[in-house]
Amino acid sequence: MCIHHRIAAVLLLALAAFPAASAQAATLVLPVTIRDLTPATNPDFEDVIADDRGIVQNTLGADGKPVYAHGANPTVTVHSQTTYDQWYHDTPGVNIPIAQSLTLDDAGHPGTYSYSNFSFFPIDGQGFGNYDGTGHNFHFTLEMHTVFTYQGGETFNFLGDDDVWVFVNKQLALDLGGVHGAEAGSVNLDAMAGALGISTGNDYNLDFFFAERHTVASEIQVETSLQLRQVPGVPEPGTKASVLLGLALLSGTAVLRRRG
Repeated sequence: MCIHHRIAAVLLLALAAFPAASAQAATLVLPVTIRDLTPATNPDFEDVIADDRGIVQNTLGADGKPVYAHGANPTVTVHSQTTYDQWYHDTPGVNIPIAQSLTLDDAGHPGTYSYSNFSFFPIDGQGFGNYDGTGHNFHFTLEMHTVFTYQGGETFNFLGDDDVWVFVNKQLALDLGGVHGAEAGSVNLDAMAGALGISTGNDYNLDFFFAERHTVASEIQVETSLQLRQVPGVPEPGTKASVLLGLALLSGTAVLRRRG
């Protein structure tokens, strides 16, 4: 068998190990970026406890991040645009980005997926480390970017603390801003279709932003009938991308051998 045929065979076997996502998948594994912060690097953390709606503008920024709505002025729980921008932008010395993934499991009824964690501390012992003898890393943000095909009838439900913003088609669909105990919010896409500018049969982005800003508790619960999937070009940690990279290196080695 020539080298090209060997590479093709390896490629087919490798891809077969990663079944294509389907509506009946047992889990949805979605890449997320967590940024660790501390009260010493950003004063918005471990500060005022209060609901604080309207922190961000209704339209997602061109860079795919929420846009602070108050310029240089503070809100009840945020000091300024500068401090807020540090939540979701890599800022050396202020935050430490950590790549992870969030796995939504089949919720037991067709087409519905959920994630529930009443002790959500995904970066304990990482980044700047745990806080003040609590045994947990309490101060971090999380962002997730996914896509879905709007079929009609879908919902996205959230319960948790602290801040949460959900954007659909770059439009703000859910605002639970502020430092607070567990609060619930729901997005009914059919009811909001006009405001979100969406119509059935088309693909749209869903962008999810979370912040854990204060000690005592960290809880996150998500349930959705949206068939979320990975944004094209963003590899899931440790999955198909690493296999394809290895195959590319193998192919390159074969070319070098032929030329040598």
